[in-house]
Amino acid sequence: MSSTIKGNKLTVSVYGQSHSPSIGAVIDGLPAGIEIDNDWVSAFMARRAPGQNVFSTLRKESDKPEIISGLVDGKTCGAPVAIKIDNKNARSEDYDELKLVPRPSHSDYTAYVKYGGNNDIAGGGQFSGRLTAPLCFAGAVCIQILKSKGVTIKSHIYSIKDTFDEPFDLENLYDDEIQYDPFFPTVSRFKGDRMKQVIEIAMENNDSVGGIIECAVLGMPAGLGEPMFDGIENLIAKNIFGIPAVKGVEFGSGFAGTEKYGSQNNDPFTVKDGKVVTVTDNHGGALGGITSGMPIIFRAAVKPTASIGIPQTSVNLKTMKEEEITIHGRHDPCIVPRAVPVVEAVAAITVLDLLL
Repeated sequence: MSSTIKGNKLTVSVYGQSHSPSIGAVIDGLPAGIEIDNDWVSAFMARRAPGQNVFSTLRKESDKPEIISGLVDGKTCGAPVAIKIDNKNARSEDYDELKLVPRPSHSDYTAYVKYGGNNDIAGGGQFSGRLTAPLCFAGAVCIQILKSKGVTIKSHIYSIKDTFDEPFDLENLYDDEIQYDPFFPTVSRFKGDRMKQVIEIAMENNDSVGGIIECAVLGMPAGLGEPMFDGIENLIAKNIFGIPAVKGVEFGSGFAGTEKYGSQNNDPFTVKDGKVVTVTDNHGGALGGITSGMPIIFRAAVKPTASIGIPQTSVNLKTMKEEEITIHGRHDPCIVPRAVPVVEAVAAITVLDLLL
């Protein structure tokens, strides 16, 4: 299934559409006996939910998951964990005029071709970011299990448009006293305030902006992953690209590493507390597709929200003539802040499967 993260031990399948009666997920392969902290799961999912700040869509959804199976007395029992989340605030009529006029940079046209015009465009249908809500539930459960294994995940908004935060480094990664705003996480609060100003300008102009999310996985042991096509980078990148609006993934120094000499980009080995580590982490925790024991650091590029209030040109698929369209409805001027926990969730699902 295209809507499934399929690992060797762990499988997460997502179902639903933006405006269907409900959306949900089935998580198969979780070990039995794991107690789920529902309050923590709810707090994690709230970071993705709409309505947390002035930058998010006005669509109000509680995103409260109903657990259908897989738990006994609050603990996993070995059966698949199935959940559903009701859609209670959909307005499908906002999309009536767009059924034959595809929105620029949306999946409308490609889905129209693939499904013979039988695609659901209301709210983005099955391509909507709404489907990341049950994905966050699955990720939150996986993060709890990872913590019991000494693995933690941190992330922040690396950039909004052309305004950048301070990057992660080995010092601030391991500093647990650094507290990030859960709804707009940045290393530098000053840079975060400037990013908010960039989003506000886009809002005032009925436009949108994108950005980059930086994520780090700490505590992964060395030796996990396979060479070539099943490397740790391959697995993370494949799953991260399943998040709507992600258009790029890089690890470690990434593309910036191409601007350095090898002597600058290489990571010297040393011994710390009896373990082999590297002085720097330009390799992003992966060598030859296999974890090195250093933090796995990657960045995901998120495009500007495709739905904007500025008139745009499209084509009427019935008349095959150009038409000007203006998109109505409720949309984020920047989806990056709400995408941060989604990136963490997908990373958690991916690395937990390797540990299992």
